[in-house]
Amino acid sequence: MKGRVVILDQIEGRDAAALVVDGQLEDLFIDPAGDEVLPGAIFRAVADRPVKGQGGIFVKLPEGASGFLRQISGIAPGQRLLVQVTGPTEPGKAVPVTTRLLFRSRHAIITPGAPGLNISRRIRDEEVREGLAALAAEAMAGAPEELGLILRSASAEADEAEVADDILSVKELALAVLADTEGGPELLVDGPAAHEAAWRDWADPAPDEVVQGGFADHGVLEMIDALRGARVDLAGGGHMMIEPTRALVAVDVNTGADTSPAAALKVNIAAARDLPRQLRLRGLGGQVVVDFAPVPKKERAILDQVVRAAFKHEAAETNLAGWTTLGLFEMTRKRDRLPLAEVLP
Repeated sequence: MKGRVVILDQIEGRDAAALVVDGQLEDLFIDPAGDEVLPGAIFRAVADRPVKGQGGIFVKLPEGASGFLRQISGIAPGQRLLVQVTGPTEPGKAVPVTTRLLFRSRHAIITPGAPGLNISRRIRDEEVREGLAALAAEAMAGAPEELGLILRSASAEADEAEVADDILSVKELALAVLADTEGGPELLVDGPAAHEAAWRDWADPAPDEVVQGGFADHGVLEMIDALRGARVDLAGGGHMMIEPTRALVAVDVNTGADTSPAAALKVNIAAARDLPRQLRLRGLGGQVVVDFAPVPKKERAILDQVVRAAFKHEAAETNLAGWTTLGLFEMTRKRDRLPLAEVLP
């Protein structure tokens, strides 16, 4: 299966979407089984009580749920707030939220409190950028000055009318939500479900094909099953083990029968290149510690460059801390979805 293919189907009666590129699973969205709050959801909340020592405050959400906002300045208990969920909820913990709202669509992002027009840097053609800027200015006419707009890279190839309609639609949603500040805790905007997220986030580059109900036909179910195990086979006969614990995600890279320095470097490079995809598909984040196969210290610089290149375009915020004195490579990755092991236990 060649090309970029988006496949929409169901797993265990829940909507799911898979992005397959040249026969390899690149991304995966699956709706949760319960009523978990999805990242991106927007609530009207009520400030509750500050948390001493943690630099944040609890906020009241609907049905007795709690959110945790890493902000205290200018917020008083009892104050009404608009907050957006920034990541999945860990068991027994408050929902992580922010007051910096983003209204996302296929072609546009409305940014309250961050005024101005920005166009994706991936759009390099100056003529295209000028045309989009003019279109955006017209679509945003009459909007409050504090309402900013980002045009996503997918807008470069889209029909002008489609982009304009998209901007108007998300602008109207933003204005309606921003005006809805009276009352108790309430869900105002749902986070995107699997099929919606696929339509919104996999638009650039445009898929070569969109398939309805094709997981079984395209081998997606087998690809998902492979993610349930810790072992990931690598080129050159090596493999890595990806094992989440309560404190961190441990990654152990091993060579095959050939234990020479050249073979170790080859396996390490293969592991580094595939690690962003594996973490994304498995829904893993937080602290990640990688124990690469032993290589001379002079070759760590090569491996460091490969790791940084591999994570350069990753959507989830990633901080590459680098090598420890014990020869481990540390990083943190923002949790942007529920772990696959929880979605499909």
